[in-house]
Amino acid sequence: MIADVISDATQRMSKTVEAAKDDFSTVSAGRANPALFQKVLVDYYGSPTPLNQLAGLQNPEARVLLVTPYDKSALKEIEKAIVNMPNLSANVGNDGEIVRVTLPELTEDRRKDFVKLVRSKGEDAKVAIRNIRRKAKDDLDALKSEVGDDDVARGEKELENVTRTHVEAIDEALKRKEAELLEV
Repeated sequence: MIADVISDATQRMSKTVEAAKDDFSTVSAGRANPALFQKVLVDYYGSPTPLNQLAGLQNPEARVLLVTPYDKSALKEIEKAIVNMPNLSANVGNDGEIVRVTLPELTEDRRKDFVKLVRSKGEDAKVAIRNIRRKAKDDLDALKSEVGDDDVARGEKELENVTRTHVEAIDEALKRKEAELLEV
């Protein structure tokens, strides 16, 4: 029973770490990267559809991304969705066939703003992990009458180790992203 609680918490924490890494990849480091557009939703015939389901993304140059829609009628909606993307401030143009997204060179102030944004996202992920830990601890406390105090204490210690490991993974990903953002 204790192993089930720890296993469930570990799986949920791992998913949180992966979600945080995905979230970090949506912040521009001055280079065009298809991962920047993974959360872009395009209004396609009235329903929000992920951009990668509507178009192919190519990266011919460091700061340029070409978006080639599979359905040319979605071109305007794709362009509008990219223009409305927060924290991108890119030049977006369309030639009737493709959408060309050119990312501007990042200024030092803009880089610092992005570092703050990434740190905020990292802190949100850590809070999510702590909430998972709290729920797992409550589940362990509920098992005290069935398995005994010593087993629950061992389970809590294991839970703390799992939590520490996942928080360190978020810190490591955060450190890599900060270095990437501050690299000129």
